[in-house]
Parts: sequence; C-alpha cells; structure tokens
Amino acid sequence: MAIRPVLKMGDPLLYQVSQPVTAFDTPELHALIQDMHDTMTAMQGAGIAAPQIGVSLQVVMFGVGKNPRYPDAEEVPFTILLNPMLTPLSDEETAGWEGCLSVPGLRGLVPRYTQLRYQGVDPQGQTIDRTVSGFHARVVQHECDHLFGVLYPMRIRDLTQFGFNEVIFPGITLPDD
Repeated sequence: MAIRPVLKMGDPLLYQVSQPVTAFDTPELHALIQDMHDTMTAMQGAGIAAPQIGVSLQVVMFGVGKNPRYPDAEEVPFTILLNPMLTPLSDEETAGWEGCLSVPGLRGLVPRYTQLRYQGVDPQGQTIDRTVSGFHARVVQHECDHLFGVLYPMRIRDLTQFGFNEVIFPGITLPDD
C-alpha cells in the first residue's frame, strides 16, 4: 500500500513500550502489515517493527533468504509476529554485527542469546511457538527489542565496536538492516 518513513534513533516513539494487538484479522491490521512489508522491502531490510514506522503496536516481521550480505547465515523464514514473548533457553550469548533501518549507516557488535523460544500470534490470531538458534534467534531478538523501546546500540557492551559502516568495513557497501 505505502512505503512509510522510518523513524530514526532519537525519536521518542522508538523508546516507548508498544501496546499489544487486541484485534486480529482486521482491515487496519492488514494495512499496517502491508505498509511494513512495503517499507522493509523498499529499504532491503531483514526485518521491521511497527514502531519504526510510527505505530506503537507489538507487530514485527522478519525473514532472510540466501543473502550475500549474510553468506554464513541460515535462512530465516518470513514471519509476521504479534505480541511476542521471548524466553532464552540458556545464558549462552554470542556477539554479532548488527545494523538497523532506524540507525542508518552504522554497525555495532551486539551480544545476543544463542538459543531462544519465541511465542506470539500471527495476524489471524493463530499461535506461533518456535525454538530457534543462531542467526534466526538474533533477528528475532533485534526486531522484538523495538517493541520494548530498545535499539541495538543500547545493547553494545564495547563502544569501540560501534561505528560507521564505511570505517568499520572499508570498501564494502552495506545497506542498513
């Protein structure tokens, strides 16, 4: 339907806790999801959350096919997840480079749980319950953070591992995630 502007780090809405979705399979919800998809696709993102386009609802979408930007990453199935709940399955974490549509031009080394279970519902209100690891777990955590007012730079433990794409990865063109 529409490509919407993506809010940038510093916008107060990005630091708010989003409201749960209470009405499923509605025209309004489907229109929001279509706008999120159009925006994510236009910006070549791996995922997007409703707050990034100015809507304070607990809606995320993500998905990564075989992608030269992530040559070692497993594919992540396209998923629309509402009202998510994440449960780490161990304390084990691994650090990985992340970018964000709301933090354009920058990358940071972010620790994330390596294994987790995520639960929620799809746009029709049907249960989603998955146990994931690796890159899939990283993507879910990144997108769901947006619903709780957290941007990835807030998770970086060593700010020497945060900077502009062209400085950290010279000669490589990286789109924002």
